[in-house]
Amino acid sequence: MNQMLQDTETKTPESASPPPLPLQHPRFAKPQRVAFVQSRWHREVVMECQTAFLAEAEARHIPRAAIDIFEVPGSFEIPLHAQILAKTRRYTAIVAAGLVVDGGIYRHEFVADTVIKALMDVQLSTEVPVFSAVLTPQQFHESQAHFEFFKKHFATKGVEVAEACADTLLSLERLRGQVAAGIVAGA
Repeated sequence: MNQMLQDTETKTPESASPPPLPLQHPRFAKPQRVAFVQSRWHREVVMECQTAFLAEAEARHIPRAAIDIFEVPGSFEIPLHAQILAKTRRYTAIVAAGLVVDGGIYRHEFVADTVIKALMDVQLSTEVPVFSAVLTPQQFHESQAHFEFFKKHFATKGVEVAEACADTLLSLERLRGQVAAGIVAGA
């Protein structure tokens, strides 16, 4: 019986444990500058991506002042803007955001595929990473329920694209440092 009393007295309640520490993201060795290119088509939905991206990027040590926002008419116009921005060498990354929906007249998959391929081409030809939050839902209807659903979805994508952007920039920063130090053979 004494043993049982001792065991219960030495256990601490779970609520007494300290709260978890907030996640600390690594810092960059050099300042980063990001271009965020978004389409105006369904702007109220796409803005959710931008808002979430800006907040998460700030948490990951890319200050709001280091992010330039560009708007284009639709997703089809994003790759040309991304290419011109990448060629300026002002930006360490470019993020694209847009919503490509089935308009009933053309195949929206064609537009989405073309945009994604073009963004990849920009990235590979300029060595400036390009991230896509250009989304193509299978079903999108001009209803309040769909607008609300996709607003939430774009907010999630904004966080995810900020995470991918920051992690890639950190990885490239380390890789370029290793190349410069001769640890990894340069291309």
